[in-house]
Amino acid sequence: MDTSEIMKIGLKLAGWKKIPHDSTIHLEGKNISKILLTIDVTVSELLLAKELDCDCVIGHHPIGITHINFSRVFNRHLDYMLEHGISRKKAKILVGSLVERVNIRTHSSIYNQVIDAAKLLNLPLVNIHQPLDEYMRQIIYNKISQSKPKKIQDIINILDDIPEFHNAATKIIVPYGNIDNNVDKWALVIAAGTNGGYQIAKAYFEHGISTVIYLHIDYSDLLKLRESKSTGNLVVLGHLAGDSIGINGLSSELIKRGVEVVKLGIL
Repeated sequence: MDTSEIMKIGLKLAGWKKIPHDSTIHLEGKNISKILLTIDVTVSELLLAKELDCDCVIGHHPIGITHINFSRVFNRHLDYMLEHGISRKKAKILVGSLVERVNIRTHSSIYNQVIDAAKLLNLPLVNIHQPLDEYMRQIIYNKISQSKPKKIQDIINILDDIPEFHNAATKIIVPYGNIDNNVDKWALVIAAGTNGGYQIAKAYFEHGISTVIYLHIDYSDLLKLRESKSTGNLVVLGHLAGDSIGINGLSSELIKRGVEVVKLGIL
């Protein structure tokens, strides 16, 4: 197994061929037989991998150049909004605002330390973000679509059948709306880099989408949504549980190919 094959496996899970901007092979490697697989990679995880005699580290969240390029995958939000009847002009303004907010935050980051540490340790390093999130999105989307939920509580019950959600300490919540409300039209807004925050959720509600499903949301955005008094329901699934679905999918494929996988912090 080499790092190129690992990336191809991640892309295949999503049904993609092109590597998105939030994923890359940071340090190439060959003859990989034991991998440390985790969501966030810091220097500590690299040192642990060395201690455990791992040949490679695979992280989920963007690091290094993929952290800087993270906002370049946010156009997926544009695609989702267009699919749900929001005008291109409105959607582009909202996505542009989200991109600017994240870029300003990213500009202050010390982004290359983990990559440099991997080079010093001569430890192959890969991060695969959006492809694994897309794999997770497809599982969740198919589960909801096939079950045809009528009430918000039905969505919670349906997704609790997925082991990662069932076993999570953070349960699926409805911080805006009510579990007894009707689902009606719904939008699954995940695998777009990050959540759409207050403005994008509000836009869905204003365009006839009764239920918006996020993986997570900042508390400040939730407060703004409550202040807006928009009509709708926001279902928040849980960050670790959702990410674990994609990472477990990758882990299963690697194990099938004879690779030993050490999972860290994954449900």
